[in-house]
Amino acid sequence: MSGELGQPQAGPSHAGLEFPNPERSRSGVPGGVIRRVGAQGRRSWIQKVLEQITDSPLQWVTPSEVVPVAVLAVQRYLLEDEPRDTIPKPPLYCYDVTISDGVYQEKCYLDPSLNFLVYKNILKVGIEMKICRVSCLYNEKRLGQGILCIDNVHCGDTLEAISLETPFRNSAHKEIPERPLRGGKSHYLALWNNEDPYGDIWLTNKQPEEHNFNNTKIISLSHLEMTWANRRNFPALLVRILHKSKLRYYGKPDKKMIEPYQTFLEVADSSGTVSVIMWNALCPEWYKSLRVGLVLLLQDYSVKKSYPFRMQPLPVDPQIKLISTMEICLNLRDPPTNIIIIPEKQVKPEWRLPKLNHRFITRSELDDVPENYICDVIGILIFVGRVQRSKKKENREDFWSYRWIHIADGTSEQPFIEELFSTSQPEIFENIYPMTYFVCTQLKVVRNDHQVPKLLYLTTTNESRVFITGHRGQPYTNDTKVKNFIHWIKTRTDSEEVKNTVIGGYYPYPPVPETFTKYSSSVKVESLLTAISEVRKEIEDLQYREQKRIAIQGIITVIKYIPHASATENASASETPRGANQPSTSQAARRENQSQERDNNNKRHQDDDPMSSQGFQTAYTILNPTKKKRIVQGPNAKQVPVPQPETSAQTKGCKPDMPNIFLNRESASASAAGKGRRPISDRWESQLWKEKKFALIDHLHYSHVYPESIPRKFIFEQRKFLTEQFNSQPAKYIPPEGRPPNLDDFKSARSLGHFEVTILGNCMNYSCVPRALASDIIKAASKLDKAHIVGILDICNLGNDKVEVYLHRIYSPTNDS
Repeated sequence: MSGELGQPQAGPSHAGLEFPNPERSRSGVPGGVIRRVGAQGRRSWIQKVLEQITDSPLQWVTPSEVVPVAVLAVQRYLLEDEPRDTIPKPPLYCYDVTISDGVYQEKCYLDPSLNFLVYKNILKVGIEMKICRVSCLYNEKRLGQGILCIDNVHCGDTLEAISLETPFRNSAHKEIPERPLRGGKSHYLALWNNEDPYGDIWLTNKQPEEHNFNNTKIISLSHLEMTWANRRNFPALLVRILHKSKLRYYGKPDKKMIEPYQTFLEVADSSGTVSVIMWNALCPEWYKSLRVGLVLLLQDYSVKKSYPFRMQPLPVDPQIKLISTMEICLNLRDPPTNIIIIPEKQVKPEWRLPKLNHRFITRSELDDVPENYICDVIGILIFVGRVQRSKKKENREDFWSYRWIHIADGTSEQPFIEELFSTSQPEIFENIYPMTYFVCTQLKVVRNDHQVPKLLYLTTTNESRVFITGHRGQPYTNDTKVKNFIHWIKTRTDSEEVKNTVIGGYYPYPPVPETFTKYSSSVKVESLLTAISEVRKEIEDLQYREQKRIAIQGIITVIKYIPHASATENASASETPRGANQPSTSQAARRENQSQERDNNNKRHQDDDPMSSQGFQTAYTILNPTKKKRIVQGPNAKQVPVPQPETSAQTKGCKPDMPNIFLNRESASASAAGKGRRPISDRWESQLWKEKKFALIDHLHYSHVYPESIPRKFIFEQRKFLTEQFNSQPAKYIPPEGRPPNLDDFKSARSLGHFEVTILGNCMNYSCVPRALASDIIKAASKLDKAHIVGILDICNLGNDKVEVYLHRIYSPTNDS
């Protein structure tokens, strides 16, 4: 794995700059006092490099000695003070990288030309890195502050352990709160999204305080609605928080605004409910201290006409008036808002503040709930998927973070399936794991009963809140359905839900419709089909944990089954023509020892199939020459006979009801051997492939199985390690507790293998080899020769030059099936 680039002349961060003559320390090195010798009696490499820069008239150097340093932090912030009309335009965000040479730590600026190393999670915390070229930038807004700029690096392997005891060479780098090295913004952002509060500017210390109401004039919301346009001064509001939205970050390079955040609170008194908007620096001060149910006294606020296109959440009490003509604005200034949290013990009945009313539903009720219904759920987590990301808009640098989870509540053999987006609660989102009691509010029902398989799941909304600990004392604990769930849990000490819990891996959801026409109408993209010649670019454009679904058309020419015992082996070598490419996410970011590491990975025992846990039904096929059955694993397990094919050429086919269907080669071989019959072949190859495979321009291989692709059986005692493996990469290094286990040591949730499918482009010049999960590709084997198909691919960047491509479903465009 390498982030090695050629020697740039002058990167966009320092091209054409005339450096001033800054104030320097006595040693002549910018950025504060240099200590000559480290605690261990050896000189600091960082110190020596800075001294080289000081003596260089070019303000950049290739270090005379390149030694490995450890990466302790990778932190993101909005790039400012750069000309936005230049070509090429600078990126929206930039990164500070904290390194340690074993003697000192140093916070460095990463040249924007190397941002792609962060996008792909190649440059990350915990790795060893060699810096091949550095320059020095001077921050003219800070006296005597020189910034070490990383211009060229080689990213190495993950280190077993890194000491955090080494001091910062520059004392300014350890100041609290942390500040970015460049730009006018005063804070860092979360590394992978903009919704999560990150860093030490986010306070949590606001506490309720008793208030003397004798001299406080209070106005009701309904009265304020009628009179606000004619008022200059507004009396205080006494309200209860009914809903709290996730954060919205609206920072832009050309707007000189400190902490550009916004959040909505839906508050109510006895006369109505209204939206309150908290702006800018008030968000870091108050956001994490405010929670649903608190009573607030608001003073010195402003009122404006409401934004016409915003949909307010449903009121908790249908009898309370929904005020949509005005909004309450809370600012740090203009005027400076005064917020007081009133203790619940001081709340008087005569105030008639509304109580929280929840909308809990059970899993047994979900089947009859209409689409877009807003509800709350409680249950125990039985599956927690890995964190994934999706772009908010094409050609932008902003992403949503989300993961799929399964929740059991004891009322049905099926779980809730939930698409859990980040709710600005990273302390929860990054710490959920199976066997946890889970509450999520304000979920929206997504369903399509006309699709096969039927679509039914829940997704979070802007006002969703998640609870995993501290349930005692929460307002929802008095709800009848919550009490019923608690009673069920107490009587199920050794339940199947707990035994069969699963974490991580590739999760094929939502399902693809049964016809291409329905698929076409369900997606919103500029171009419905992607040419196989463009697949490489689609994949190389993916950023870390970004998952995307694309459609390709071509001709299936080779199908090969890979049993679980050799799932990680490069099993399609025999199909690979000489000179075929093994594409990575970035050709400029290859590891020098990549081939050696892959050889080592190939020797590990891995299997790669989606999990089958209580309430998650997965079908697979057992085949032998005389008898075939489809076995459905799940609470309603039945054996369904499948019609016997007429010819031996069709023995690989059956008609599936679900897209995630597997061929169990081991069972087939054992059954056939037991009856003295010949096992089924592991491979099918068309005549067209034999004719075309040596004349290809490009042959793309994406069939490698990585440990992160495999759903694992959850072990509670190893919850910390497993949770970390399937979370996003942290922005700061976290030392491991003892010697961590290997992810390959954890059992797969399934024991089946997978297929490798070679798809030849219609122009006959390109081919692609994804992994396949569905046996409908086997169904087509008898009529594959020169037959055109449309394949639906799930593509994902796992980071560190690892790409995952799954053939999710195939369609026959001729008969729309």
